[in-house]
Amino acid sequence: MCGIVAYIGQREAYPVVLKGLKRLEYRGYDSAGVAIINNGLQVYKKKDKVAALEEYATSFDMRSPIAIGHTRWATHGEPCDRNAHPHVSGDGKLAMVHNGIIENYVQLKQELINQGHVFQSDTDTEVLLHFIEEIKKQNQCPLEEALRIALKRVVGAYVIVLIDADNPDTLIAARKGSPLVIGVGKGEHFLASDASPIVEYTKEVVYVNDYEIAIIKADELILKNISNERQTPYIQKLDIELAAIEKGGYDHFMLKEIFEQPQTIFDSLRGRLDAKKGTLTMGGIREYAEMLSKANRIIIVACGTSWHAGLIAEYVIEELCRIPVEVEYASEFRYRNPVVGPGDVIIAVSQSGETADTLVAIESAKEKGAIILGICNVVGSSIARLSHAGAYTHAGPEIGVASTKAFTAQLAVLCLVALKIASEKGSVSAQRFQHLLDELEQTSDKVATALKLDDQVKAIADKYKDARDFLYLGRGYNFPVALEGALKLKEISYIHAEGYPAAEMKHGPIALVDENLPVVIVATKDSYYEKVVSNIQEIKARKGKVIAIVTEGDQTIPPMADDVIFVPSADEIVAPIISVIPLQLLAYHIGVLKGFDVDKPRNLAKSVTVE
Repeated sequence: MCGIVAYIGQREAYPVVLKGLKRLEYRGYDSAGVAIINNGLQVYKKKDKVAALEEYATSFDMRSPIAIGHTRWATHGEPCDRNAHPHVSGDGKLAMVHNGIIENYVQLKQELINQGHVFQSDTDTEVLLHFIEEIKKQNQCPLEEALRIALKRVVGAYVIVLIDADNPDTLIAARKGSPLVIGVGKGEHFLASDASPIVEYTKEVVYVNDYEIAIIKADELILKNISNERQTPYIQKLDIELAAIEKGGYDHFMLKEIFEQPQTIFDSLRGRLDAKKGTLTMGGIREYAEMLSKANRIIIVACGTSWHAGLIAEYVIEELCRIPVEVEYASEFRYRNPVVGPGDVIIAVSQSGETADTLVAIESAKEKGAIILGICNVVGSSIARLSHAGAYTHAGPEIGVASTKAFTAQLAVLCLVALKIASEKGSVSAQRFQHLLDELEQTSDKVATALKLDDQVKAIADKYKDARDFLYLGRGYNFPVALEGALKLKEISYIHAEGYPAAEMKHGPIALVDENLPVVIVATKDSYYEKVVSNIQEIKARKGKVIAIVTEGDQTIPPMADDVIFVPSADEIVAPIISVIPLQLLAYHIGVLKGFDVDKPRNLAKSVTVE
């Protein structure tokens, strides 16, 4: 979950790496550091955000054509200067940055202590570096070979980048289970955890595969597998623009990304859906469409916000396709020895396409003969490459740690997948199919309408910003929306919030309801509407404060509620794409009003690349 940037070439490396680290802060911001070669190896690192490192480094000579940098989300050892990356070898000649977890580091550390190694940090990263150093020393071999030998012993996930004071013209990197992209320039190379630090310098990139080692000079890129066999680098063109990773005049990335949703939803549907012609084209699943329609069952694996998207997809797929669906936390799916085999379809949903838990889950299912369908946002990501078929969400880079536009894009694409399977299977009528195409095509405009509620939502946020707890309720398709609303509030404002099915409130959570508890109820017009009205009456009977998300024109709920937010009418299958908008805005404004950094909420990181 850490961010890595490195550079080698003709320009000054430190400014390139520093700017890249700022763009990768969404991956971790507990500490940051850089290593350069300038009259020997020089390492500078500080606890806290990249700005602290930048201020610290101003008093040093940072000139160098080579540098590695790191912004950390702590796993082993508390956030502090000594645990920050880069770490340095015992002889002071090697420096390394690392993203991932070395699972057998305790055993390796004890062996190294017995051999006389002394450690300065609590990290697994320093252990791996000393292990590489020891192999290099014992075998009298080049660093590249020492790394290869070490990685055959290592258990875990990693991206590592090394520099060597004795070879100041070379970077060495390796990957397993965490992302690494190499930007190819003219006489220079850029390395990063994703493309955002690279895009302003070059559009040509190489995505490093698992178990590959890269030996990189200013004018040369060599890829080898762990067996020392040369690999041909596959150069791809980046499809993102610099403007997509900048704030564009907004106060925060989160707000920008919330307001980008009319466009990102449109982009997720573009080229796939043509309501006027009544057509739906999903090129990424074309070859597997028949198999998907004949699936014994579908299992959706995901984490966090993507899991909530999966819950909504469960309702949609079962209704339209009449195929049983299970939704699993990816982190639990692998370890409970699930019954999976041929005829099962696994849909893996991930914004980054690199979520470690989800990757491990689908690897296990693939080995057992299941068909893997990937839904992710990042072209060339690990999940995209591991899947048999799939679809990109085309939401563009999402920098804010709390996911917003990726969620609605996932919902749009999952609806398309469900409609495609239903069409192939013949389980939906032509009239219903056309109606849903029309509804999906209109979601972009309806989301734009919902965003006009921003000032109203801000006023409601100001009213409830000091509440200690929130309860979010919904039924049917709106239950996962309630879960997502509660998650957003927790992430951004640090207020305790719970999402529940509205009917389950009577089985426990109603004990929390009093005059101090704000209860957010997603109560748009659907087949559950009358039941939700009853649930609202139960809350008001106990003096709870009701904030209701209702359909335009609703005249029943507003007299009961303390605050009402009207959203455009939509079919209940696509309504969550619209009804979640005010919940995103509510979380955002409460977080801002409480003075928190909503783009970088405490303890969180964007791309969860460790289990």
